[in-house]
Amino acid sequence: MRSLIALCALLLPLAAYAGAQKYEPLSASVQAALSRSVSDRAPPRSSFQDSMDAIDWLAEMSRRLEKRIPDREARFEFLRSVHYEATRAGLDPQLVLGLIQVESGFKKYAVSTAGARGFMQVMPFWIKVVGLSDDNLFHLRTNLRYGCTILRHYLDIERGDLFRALGRYNGSLGQAEYPNIVRMAWQNQWSYSKSKLALR
Repeated sequence: MRSLIALCALLLPLAAYAGAQKYEPLSASVQAALSRSVSDRAPPRSSFQDSMDAIDWLAEMSRRLEKRIPDREARFEFLRSVHYEATRAGLDPQLVLGLIQVESGFKKYAVSTAGARGFMQVMPFWIKVVGLSDDNLFHLRTNLRYGCTILRHYLDIERGDLFRALGRYNGSLGQAEYPNIVRMAWQNQWSYSKSKLALR
């Protein structure tokens, strides 16, 4: 089984592994909180601790992402947006990069057979549940905002259990394959340590 998962992780840049979040009724208070989180249009501000952190992280992640998003300007905009939206939702930005790799293969206009859209493969029903009718799930920041908010919601439901939260995100709760592939992408492709970078 491990060799199968390792093989899948090697093939991830070539193919997406998108699933579909499943609609679950939400209490009015949870729906209102998610709606506020998704609709907060405050102008983006840096999510980095300081400018050197930003320079180091962006340079390292840009190098790793270059083959998947060749345009430098688009790549840096993508990475800044991922870092901002992940940090805003209390998520590890590298985890979000791993999830995007698995869900869409970094394809902005990816659409799954179930209808999930964009980088983070967000199901359109979320717009009706917590968003605005004109929200565009192919828009970079909108897609990341929804995806990070949804993953945070699932982590809260599962009391911090990432394995179960990832299963909910993919619509495969209780099955090990998807959470394991995301974790492998996160750890093998996107793990980041300032101390390791300093040793280079």
